[in-house]
Amino acid sequence: MSIAAPEAAPRARVQPKEPSPERNVVTFPRVIHSEWIKFRTLRSSWLVLFSAVAALILIGVLIGYNTGKHWQGLAPEDAAPSSPLQGHFLAQLLIGVLGVLFVSGEYSTGMIRSTLAAVPKRVPVVAAKAIVFAAVALVALIPASVLAFMGAQGFLSHYGHGASWSDPTVVRVVIGTGVYLALIGLLGGALGWILRSTPGGISTLVGILLVLPVLLRVLPGAWAKNAYEYLPGNAGESFITSLHTSGTLTPWAGLAVLVAWVLGALTVAAVLLRRRDA
Repeated sequence: MSIAAPEAAPRARVQPKEPSPERNVVTFPRVIHSEWIKFRTLRSSWLVLFSAVAALILIGVLIGYNTGKHWQGLAPEDAAPSSPLQGHFLAQLLIGVLGVLFVSGEYSTGMIRSTLAAVPKRVPVVAAKAIVFAAVALVALIPASVLAFMGAQGFLSHYGHGASWSDPTVVRVVIGTGVYLALIGLLGGALGWILRSTPGGISTLVGILLVLPVLLRVLPGAWAKNAYEYLPGNAGESFITSLHTSGTLTPWAGLAVLVAWVLGALTVAAVLLRRRDA
């Protein structure tokens, strides 16, 4: 006589957990975090940023050594506290190119499609990129400006010509140089959004910073001189120089003009992104 085996108890079906709706919500902090990941995972970003920092510091130290050694007969602008920070001429091109690449690189690789698919609204993408870039640039370039100034003062003080932090223009010039470079980088980023092309963005930035000022200097008429002072590079330089030249913008007016350029360019970028990539 066979005994039937007891039937196995039916297994309870495990219902798959539905993903929490909160995980799928696109929030502005998450967009910022995403842009930060993009920036820090690109080796080229750090290489260009390091080059800008190195240029600012090394040129500052070299100017400090050369100025201190050959002090006699120097022009007033070469003896001013802002003189060792002339490395910003090279650093502004590097940080401006980095701003362009941070945006246009997504268009060249096609990653922009994934970015815009993940973030239905366009304006937060522009704002998040700007915030990440500004934060990184300020954290890197303000200390670099301080180091450039202090390194130069080490040589200048050795020759008896050092400047002090208590001098009227020093804090504005040193901290302002880092702020100026960050704003130029943001302008480059805005051009990247507007033109969606790395060569186009870099060429336009170089034209605005280097070519257009030269053209306006040689053109006749008062309008050319007035327009020259309101270009972003020239307006910003009035903020980061110790000596105020007659007929130029005052330091804080120059900063306001540069900020207006950046905000205007970012606004145009946001509007175009909404229209072209809706």
